[in-house]
Amino acid sequence: MEHLNLIDTFSEFKEIKNINRSTMMEVLEDVFRNLLIKLFGTDENFDLIINPDKGDFEIWRNRKIVEDDLIQEPYIEIGLTKAKKINKTYKVGDEVTDAVKLSDFGRRSILTLRQSLTNRILELEKEHIYNSYKDRVGEIVIGEVYQVWKKEILVLDDDRNELILPRTEQIKTDFFRKGDTVRSVISSVEMKNNNLSIIISRISNLFLERLFELEVPEIFDGLITIKKVVREPGERAKIAVESYDERIDPVGACVGVKGSRIKSIVKELNDENIDVINFTTNEQLFITRALSPAKIVNIYLDDEKNAEVYLDPEEVSLAIGKGGLNIKLASLLTDYKIEVYRNIEEEVEEDGTYDVAIEEFADEIDEWVLNELKSIGCDTARSVLELTAEELEKRTDLEEETITEIIEVFSAEFEL
Repeated sequence: MEHLNLIDTFSEFKEIKNINRSTMMEVLEDVFRNLLIKLFGTDENFDLIINPDKGDFEIWRNRKIVEDDLIQEPYIEIGLTKAKKINKTYKVGDEVTDAVKLSDFGRRSILTLRQSLTNRILELEKEHIYNSYKDRVGEIVIGEVYQVWKKEILVLDDDRNELILPRTEQIKTDFFRKGDTVRSVISSVEMKNNNLSIIISRISNLFLERLFELEVPEIFDGLITIKKVVREPGERAKIAVESYDERIDPVGACVGVKGSRIKSIVKELNDENIDVINFTTNEQLFITRALSPAKIVNIYLDDEKNAEVYLDPEEVSLAIGKGGLNIKLASLLTDYKIEVYRNIEEEVEEDGTYDVAIEEFADEIDEWVLNELKSIGCDTARSVLELTAEELEKRTDLEEETITEIIEVFSAEFEL
């Protein structure tokens, strides 16, 4: 009890906490001196001798000898009578140095010392981890799932440091159990009120970028540049790449022979569909590539970053994609607001049927409603009627009553 198990504590400092010797000595002395100040009001007349290798320490108190009836500060002065009990040769004015045992402090003070030392160790450990991680934001990290909670997962890295993977930073289809290996990107490292927080993410665009750097040597070597990444994690992503070396096909290099390179990335992201697009400063061509696999007939751009894209009727659904995801990501990738339209050359089809542009119904249907229909690629009456009321309600912000009215108006045009 007297040595407070300091041998074990010093060993922990040296071998586990990665704390250098000078820092360790400063912390230990500071903790002891704080206790001395608390007990005696000052530490100026105490000498500390600490041997961290053996876990030994000594505390020596220095007091000045005064006449017994002249003692004013008992913590730094000692009466002549008491001093002579230590050594008969002492006289007034001499300085007495005697050892102070830790057991003399009392059990409560010893427990306080132990707690203070433990807290300082934890603080230094957090500071060490923070310094080792603060410049690693954006790096890939691999860890093991240690605990799964409702809103987050606790992951331990190779050094048993704690990383947090929030539910909001997980792909919707992610499912982890204790002991599973998790690969993610370091999203943020913060120290607030002495609380260390290392957040990792699997939905960050940086995660996809780093995966490509790992799988495609040309990107890691700088021969291919990633210009931009947009994602709907777990569902679809578009990545624009460019190479300044004409001998390199950036798309082909990223995909690999028979998809060998991109397959491992898709697997890591739970079968996320990844479109690799060759970047170009030609905005019309870039939009065309971004809307792949749809084939574009015409594109009209304006100065306000709006793009009107015309496609054959059978290509419209490909351009929009499931749930409007393809056109949404294409817009984010190109920085253009893209609207798709059916390319109708003749109103009368070969089978004798005809179609009518929805603008013709502007006197019966509000303009904002027509624009909502255009946003999902429905620019003719028949293209709207091809969808069920449920599909229209799901793909637009229109209410059921409005959708019913639209269907009735368009159906009346064709006497359906």
